Parts: sequence; C-alpha cells; structure tokens
Amino acid sequence: MIELFGFTTNSPASFVIEPLSHEFMRRALVVSALVGSVCGLLSCYMTLKGWALMGDAVSHSVMPGVVVAYALGLPFSLGAFVFGVGSVTLIGFIKQKSRVKEDTVIGLVFTGFFALGLVLVSKIKSNIDLMHILFGSPLGISSNDLRQTLIISVVVLIALTLFRKDLVLYCFDPTHARSIGINTGFLHYLLLSALSLTAVAGLQTVGIILVVAMLVTPGATAYLLTDRFDRMIILAVISSVISSLLGVYISFWSDIETGGAIVLVQTILFLMAFLFAPKYGILKNKSFIS
Repeated sequence: MIELFGFTTNSPASFVIEPLSHEFMRRALVVSALVGSVCGLLSCYMTLKGWALMGDAVSHSVMPGVVVAYALGLPFSLGAFVFGVGSVTLIGFIKQKSRVKEDTVIGLVFTGFFALGLVLVSKIKSNIDLMHILFGSPLGISSNDLRQTLIISVVVLIALTLFRKDLVLYCFDPTHARSIGINTGFLHYLLLSALSLTAVAGLQTVGIILVVAMLVTPGATAYLLTDRFDRMIILAVISSVISSLLGVYISFWSDIETGGAIVLVQTILFLMAFLFAPKYGILKNKSFIS
C-alpha cells in the first residue's frame, strides 16, 4: 500500500485502473470528458466576448425548466434548454426597453428564474433531488442521460466549428463583422443557444451552481498562456478535459462531490497559469510585481 496524491492505493497504476472496473465510473469519465471538451471550447468565446455573467445567468435559469419538464413528463434537457434560451431573450428584451444596464438586468433575470425553480421544486411533488440539480452527479448518470449529453456535445461542437471564423470576428469586433455583411444577430443567438445547450450538459457533471466555472475557467486559463486563438482553444479544451477526468478520479478515491473536485482542479490550473505563464504570469513578469 502506498500513498498517492493523499489517497491510499496498492500502486500508482491502480489509482487509474481500478476505478475503470466499475461501469458507473466509465460512464462518469466519458460524460465528464465530453462536457469538459465542449465547455473548454465554448469558454474561449465566452472569455473573448466577456460573457461570464451571461453564463451564470443561463446556468441558473435552467432550473425551473428541469422541474417543469419533469412535471410534464418531458426530457430534462428540453425544459432546461427552453428556459435557458428564454432567460437570455428576456434579458435582451428588458435591456432594449429600459434604461437598466445589462449586468443589472442579468442579475435580476437569473436570480428570478433561480428563485422560481426553488419554489417549483418545493411545490411540485416529485422525486427530483435538489442537490443533484445544484451540484450534479456524473457518478450516477444513466445510459439515457449519457446519450443526451453525447447528442448535445456533438451538436454544439459542430455548430461552433462550422461558424468558427465568423464567431471569432464577432467576439473580437462585432462592429467590423457587421460592416462586412456578417449576420451578427444570428451569431449572437447561435452563441446563446450553444451556451444554453452546454449549460444543460453541464447539469450532469457539476450542476447548475458550478457549471459557470466550466464555462469560464478553461478559457481564462488558456488566455493567460497564448495570444493565438487556435492555441487558446486547444489549451482550453485540454485543461478542461484533464480537470474533468482528474476531478472524477479524486471524487472516487476521496468520496467528495465530483463537481466540486472538477472545479477545484480547474481553479488550481488557472492559478498555476496566473503565476507561471511564460508571458503573462505574475512571477514571470516583474512589472506585475513592482
């Protein structure tokens, strides 16, 4: 018996191999890698666009959709997607029709939707586990949920890949994108739809509360490591997938919340980039220290 990363195992290899003997762990690793790759890719656009608050709004606004879908006997993903898109549509409507600033509108809408979800959970008789919605449960994911996550991940990845160049220009300079004839309105709602779908997928791994971290942290980490967007995408996806897989392993061996473990690993990777990034790390750039 040896001590590895604080966990007692027979050998270093058993830390990786032994959990694979359980079907629930294999499912958890697959779904976590899928969600991690999608979140890593989307987080790059979120970082460039400055949409951290928008990701928070969507992730919290899907909660009533989950409850309503259960009450109507519909797939959770459908209800969550409808409410996610509905929340960002409402944000845009209020912003256009009032003098309230966008960040304030976002805060108002997502807290209102989240509160509605809490009320519905308390009033609608169901076996919905509130903790499962809030914090996710990849170790208990079903085959049906795995298929839904696979479909969502493929759809989002295809959409972001097909419109990659237009989306990059839209995120960097929407005015220039509009001036050369790009339909920025379409790209805006495409990005919001992808955000809503990814938040739905993230429900299975880290839950509503922590999914925003998966939509922000990988992109922020990669942003400190490179100035090229293509490399940023690769680094964000790699860091997100590694964090997801390592978080699942840590939760298995230490019996802690999987979502929390995944986000903690992501946060550690960000702090390492923040400190040691070759160009922008504060320990590598004396101007940040002085």
